[in-house]
Amino acid sequence: MRITKPNNQILTDRLLSSWIRCKRKAWLDLYENKERKIWVAHRSLELDHQYRSLMAFAEQKLSHGIESCHKGHENVIGIRLKMNNAFETQLEGHPTLIHKREGKSYFGNFKYQPVIAKQGRRLTRKHRLLLTLWAFLLESFQKASVEEGLAISITNKGLNVLKVPITKTYKKQLIDSLKKLLEGLSQETAPNLTSDRKKCLLCPWKEVCDAKAKQEGNLSEINGIGAKRKEMLETIGINNLEELASADSKDVSEKLKVYGESHGIIPAQIINQAEVQRDLIPKQINSGSILAQIKNAPGVIIYDIESDPDINHDFLHGLTFIKRDKSNKWDAKKIEYKGIISLPENNLKSSWEELNKEFQCLNEWPILHYGETEYITICKLAKHLNISENESSLLKKRFFDIHKIIRIHWMLPVNSYGLKSVAKWLGFSWSQRNANGAQALLWWRQWRSHKEDSKAKQNALKNILQYNRDDCLATWEITKWLLKNKT
Repeated sequence: MRITKPNNQILTDRLLSSWIRCKRKAWLDLYENKERKIWVAHRSLELDHQYRSLMAFAEQKLSHGIESCHKGHENVIGIRLKMNNAFETQLEGHPTLIHKREGKSYFGNFKYQPVIAKQGRRLTRKHRLLLTLWAFLLESFQKASVEEGLAISITNKGLNVLKVPITKTYKKQLIDSLKKLLEGLSQETAPNLTSDRKKCLLCPWKEVCDAKAKQEGNLSEINGIGAKRKEMLETIGINNLEELASADSKDVSEKLKVYGESHGIIPAQIINQAEVQRDLIPKQINSGSILAQIKNAPGVIIYDIESDPDINHDFLHGLTFIKRDKSNKWDAKKIEYKGIISLPENNLKSSWEELNKEFQCLNEWPILHYGETEYITICKLAKHLNISENESSLLKKRFFDIHKIIRIHWMLPVNSYGLKSVAKWLGFSWSQRNANGAQALLWWRQWRSHKEDSKAKQNALKNILQYNRDDCLATWEITKWLLKNKT
């Protein structure tokens, strides 16, 4: 896609934020057709966290607009800061909040400092540069210096407030970044795909970039190739999926040994994966009867957890029960599902007792899960509650990690071995379009915040349970494929 460049480009804090995450994203934000964007829950989760952090910081007292600054209100939102002819362009910023502190300014015997809400423990480059940009614009706005900003975050332990000095180093980094941003936005075509495609999972332009990567056979589309390995392969002359799939593993191994002996061991594996993705034909790499216990079982329990990582809390334990019918076939018509809701204020013992009750009622049924989360959770619960070694050991032996089994025995024509990617390759579809763990977390937070017995609260819970049930059924779809293909 080629574009006509605008004469006077306005650099905004939002464009800077996008550019810090991905140079291509900033360009797409400005020029690409907005109808090609997809909605992602991550942004809504960010805004939810921002709102809760602001409410805790301002103690529910927020003012709005420039008039509030003239009145000397303590915490003000909704301020748009502009500056013309800065770095040969126009700058615009919308601070999350400006907070009153001691000093003198255009508004009186006080001045303001910028505040940003952050998720996670780390103060990132994005936080530092946005605070520095807002400080720069705020100095012009209030005719007073800004020595520091604040980064705030609400956690399960309360509000965390971090003072962030606006240093010369940060100012230099901001100037360099704005110049590079302006240069990137001046290009007629979008920048190349990022080497680290993991970022794309949270991006509204994911489908646009996925299509681009598939079209050009980008190395980042091959499972097992990250940014560093992609760079190494390109250095030795392998630039796309076709070239890698056709390469000689011994030759590639020798060339990669210059980066360390460990890199010379990998080539056969990634070349095989490239071949599978090119030819769209799965390849069995190990045989065995690891699923014999499932083949002979009277039924299976599929276990899937939904979590809130911000407070390290598992809010839903989903169990799906599938048994055999009278003819000894899996009975798809009588699949039962049970969702066990766990509130943060509840003790872990109640969750364990309810889960263990279901597990012990069907003690001959294997417990299937996709990924290590569920197994680790049970181990932690058993240890925390001092469950006897004999009891916990018997339970843990019933757990089967379908993801691990897939990775040991098969190479599939997918760029990710995550549940969504593998199940969709098999033709499974989720009831809710584009639903994922982040969306489930958003529904959970909405359920927690809505009034009791409200329609919105009921719908949020219904959506969570449906999504989790679909995750369980997706795990079963993959298991059936493994059983059919004699894993």
